[in-house]
Amino acid sequence: MTDTMKALTPTKIVKELDKFIIGQTEAKRAVAIALRNRWRRQQVEDSLREEILPNNIILIGPTGVGKTEISRRLAKLAEAPFIKVEASKFTEVGYVGRDVESMVRDLTDRAVNMVKEEKTLEVQSKAEELADERILDILIPPVRRPHQPIHQVQTQNNVQPQPQQQQETVSEEYQNQKTREWMKQKLKNGEMDDKVIEFDSQATPTVGMQVLGPVGLDDMGINIQEIMGNLMPKKRKKRKTTIADAKKIIVQEEAQKLIDMDAVQREAIKRVEDSGIVFIDEIDKVAGNGGKGQGPDVSREGVQRDLLPIVEGTNVNTKYGVVRTDHILFIASGAFHVSKPSDLIPELQGRFPIRVELNSLSEEDFVQILTTPQNALLKQYCALLETEGVKLKFTEDGIREIARVATEVNEQVENIGARRLHTILTTLLDEILFDVPDKLPKEKVQVTAEFVKEKLDKIVKNRDLSKFIL
Repeated sequence: MTDTMKALTPTKIVKELDKFIIGQTEAKRAVAIALRNRWRRQQVEDSLREEILPNNIILIGPTGVGKTEISRRLAKLAEAPFIKVEASKFTEVGYVGRDVESMVRDLTDRAVNMVKEEKTLEVQSKAEELADERILDILIPPVRRPHQPIHQVQTQNNVQPQPQQQQETVSEEYQNQKTREWMKQKLKNGEMDDKVIEFDSQATPTVGMQVLGPVGLDDMGINIQEIMGNLMPKKRKKRKTTIADAKKIIVQEEAQKLIDMDAVQREAIKRVEDSGIVFIDEIDKVAGNGGKGQGPDVSREGVQRDLLPIVEGTNVNTKYGVVRTDHILFIASGAFHVSKPSDLIPELQGRFPIRVELNSLSEEDFVQILTTPQNALLKQYCALLETEGVKLKFTEDGIREIARVATEVNEQVENIGARRLHTILTTLLDEILFDVPDKLPKEKVQVTAEFVKEKLDKIVKNRDLSKFIL
């Protein structure tokens, strides 16, 4: 992980983000600097390292311009624990909604799973060897030495076992070992994958428990399943599957035994504290309306006050241990249509020193979004129809017309950014997607500007109709 972070310079981070997000250079630069500062802080001497706090960011811009996508891709790049939460889910002291501390618990859960997967990969080959041995024990049980007393021949000075019986036991063990080696080779080559065997697997006790009230067991940091699992004896259950399926189950069991869960939890907590990223979406929904303080605004301010210690730095109890939030990077985002960032309480504003405004998408941006990214929408639709043997091709003028329609509808109806392209393409390709493969023969389908106008012109011109359809 340290090597990955070292290689990620701000320039490289922006270059990687450019593969998936069009435009928004200022926002990309801000998050690239914030991410690089995490690695720089790790290189600083211990006495000063604790004092360097992350510069949290607020991304301001309309929906569908790439706020969430920037944060998600950033966390993927850094291989850091990442969680996205909606601020509107939280309510004051967890009444009806969730308690704000649950975001740190969810982040820790995510980190534990990440570390566990990494450790599983490390012990995978050893677990596979142990699984092969367990399967061989079922197919060819090892030779058991006889427990009954060996017939003895009394001599003058000592007692000796009969040589004939000793020879038979050695011969049987030798034959067994040879058969096991032969069978092991067949197992490795996959020649016995379809053979059905019966084996014992570990049955995990499922304990259901409902807690009445606003605070759940997870929010209290209690793992009821682990507690009950330790109290109850571990049960084994008989299973009958093919060797291929049995091997997967047994490999998982053996890997669990090889992993030190205490070390996993310690590593996960360290990762959360040093490189965790929390993305708080819709933060504008908990902003007040200029301090009038009536109706739901009281609760909104309560959520902000609950968020404050988490963002500022506090200790949160989780089922894996205490997590400090001082160095977790918080990225907040909101459209701020009704409210303004200055409507947030001053203390919370102070904890988000970097504010970046994202631009609305232009027609040229839409053309880029449709064609450039690795996961571009047009590439997705072409790949989907190719599975049916139909080649879908978008001409350059057709792509420009789709971008023009998206821009026009966003201006007239409601600006939902790049999400508008989903609705337009679904409406545009509706007949093709429905007719393939029954009515439409296997051939090439070309989407031109005329085709786009024919399908969408009436809907775009009729404003009431475009509100419902697009």
